[in-house]
Amino acid sequence: MSTKQQETTNEEVDLGSLFVIIGRGFRNFFKFIGSIFKGIFNFLIAILLFIKSNIVKLGIASLLGAIFGFIIELYYPDKYASEMLVEPNFKSVKQLYYNVDFYNDLVEQKDTLTLAKTFNISEDDAASLKKFSIEPVINKNDIINAYDEFINRVDTATVRRYSFEDFKPQFKELDYKTHKIVVESNKNNVFKSLSNTIISSVVNNDYFNRVRNLTNEYLDRTDAVYRQNLKQIDSLTKVYMQVMITEAKKETTGTNIDLGSQNRRASEIDLLETSIIINEELEKISEKRSEKHNVINVISDFQAIGYKINGVTKNYIFILGAFGFGVMASILLLFKLNIYLENYKK
Repeated sequence: MSTKQQETTNEEVDLGSLFVIIGRGFRNFFKFIGSIFKGIFNFLIAILLFIKSNIVKLGIASLLGAIFGFIIELYYPDKYASEMLVEPNFKSVKQLYYNVDFYNDLVEQKDTLTLAKTFNISEDDAASLKKFSIEPVINKNDIINAYDEFINRVDTATVRRYSFEDFKPQFKELDYKTHKIVVESNKNNVFKSLSNTIISSVVNNDYFNRVRNLTNEYLDRTDAVYRQNLKQIDSLTKVYMQVMITEAKKETTGTNIDLGSQNRRASEIDLLETSIIINEELEKISEKRSEKHNVINVISDFQAIGYKINGVTKNYIFILGAFGFGVMASILLLFKLNIYLENYKK
């Protein structure tokens, strides 16, 4: 009896120790979380105290920066932008990116003569160009569609080893379907004359044209084969219908099971299902022919008149005001750091 009591007591002691350990763990965890919030709060207070003690110096620096920004805004010409959405085919997207980067390099080098010759515009219009850029239009469906195409091309064993999560990191910016080209200029009416050169610089490539022609020839042949199959199915269906009409006219007596008739009905159902599948394939081919007809599909061209670039982050008053604030804050912090280091040596 005493042994059982002792075992029960030991179990209660062990259970009590376990609860103590768990309680201590929770207490330490919440203490750690509290210390993080306390550290963040102390940091914010330190920033506010720093700004309060140096508000005059910081305010003067910001004001001077804003004044310089205002002067620049008065004499700096307005900037306009226009966008073009394109859908490159046959892996021509990399060449398109190279070309746009080349145009931007000419702008940065202020090579207005080459820009004017490249785009067949006046040197004055070429000098107004300030930036070329290109970026993908992010669409998660593009990743899903690319993965679907991948698993349709490879065997089942590869698909099992290569999941969607493995595939997603391999999908790069150039793999997106649609891309946006943005041009900035001091003039608002130069954009329309740029699109032909940008597109033709890729479209006139012999390699891409050869791939486009071969792809479209293949799609045309496949379309023709499917349409021929549809005609054959229609002919077979008409034959079955004529046979059924002929048999229906015959006078039959007694109860006979016509197995041939049952087989014909099954064949008719098969023909109908095959016809539906072929029509679905023809629809897919139609979509592909529309997509792959050109090396680059222009979804939306540059607007004839560009939009004015506005916004706080584009305003020099705000930019230089914030810059002045940042420079003064950095100088004051460096002085404080120097004083701290001098005292630390002592």
